[in-house]
Amino acid sequence: MFFNVAVLVASLVAILGACYLFTNAIEWAGKRFDLGHGAVGSVLAGVGTAMPETMIPIMAILVSTGKTPQDIAASHGVGIGAILGAPFMLSTLAFLVTGASVYIWAALGRRKTLMTVDRRAVGRDLQFFLVSYSLVVLTGLVPKRPLHIATGVAVMLIYLVYLRVVFKDKGGANGHVEPLHFSRHTPVPGFLPIVVQTVVSLALIIVGAHFFVKATVHVSEVMKISPIVLSLIIAPIATELPEKANSIIWTGQSKDTLAMGNITGAMVFQSTFPVTIGMLFTSWNLDGISLVSATIALLSGLVNYVLLRVRGKMSPLPLVLSGILYLVFIMHVVMGWGLR
Repeated sequence: MFFNVAVLVASLVAILGACYLFTNAIEWAGKRFDLGHGAVGSVLAGVGTAMPETMIPIMAILVSTGKTPQDIAASHGVGIGAILGAPFMLSTLAFLVTGASVYIWAALGRRKTLMTVDRRAVGRDLQFFLVSYSLVVLTGLVPKRPLHIATGVAVMLIYLVYLRVVFKDKGGANGHVEPLHFSRHTPVPGFLPIVVQTVVSLALIIVGAHFFVKATVHVSEVMKISPIVLSLIIAPIATELPEKANSIIWTGQSKDTLAMGNITGAMVFQSTFPVTIGMLFTSWNLDGISLVSATIALLSGLVNYVLLRVRGKMSPLPLVLSGILYLVFIMHVVMGWGLR
């Protein structure tokens, strides 16, 4: 038990340090390729930091062949739980962490509580998420394989359209960027050190998340925690650490569009690519606790999207209040509703 706790702490430190390197490298990549902050935060950072939680369902679903039907069903259940757990955590806990970090940095005198977010970029992410994830959830209520396959293909096409729209948008400068840590004495680093720092930091994030999840699994087994609870709650908390850490770093630098785009871009990715894997290779029947988590993710995304459109700006308070939905879900789990 003590060893696993030590691994948890060490992997957490590794993830946080790697995220510090990653955000710096991604900003320089955006600067060198003349990308808008939407592309930098929502695609480069969003997809990059989504890799740890994306690998869990892929491994659980695609590497379950050759086992007994019971083992395959259990493995697919864990995979579906991990797929649905990612958007849920991003739209509740990650929103909460981002909003809270704004208040904390402001209290430390590092910034103001007013968030300077590109409404178009973040609103676009939330729009794509709400459309694709609504399709995914509604399809999960209908046990028809042809419909599942068609929807899986459709949401991947939606993501390709999303990428095209984001990369065409050159709006928004990324502002001041600290010197590249792998080339600190060069005012404008070359492509090679940027690529090396990106790859190294991303590798550290993935390895750190792997050991964090592995240690978490051991701890949960000792504490006799349900596998579905592990896949929907505990594992996503661990694998979503990069997004949360990146957002904390960027809010501290008042780069709010990057901070929010890192989360909302990951939400779009998680509602398309991993979902397609689940819809093509599992029964994809949503009910009970999985349906509750998906509904909460959609509700949080919808509330923040409506507030952004109506008010024309983003405030940290609604983001913090999104954490209430997370607490509602935890109560749902603790009280045993839907654990069957």
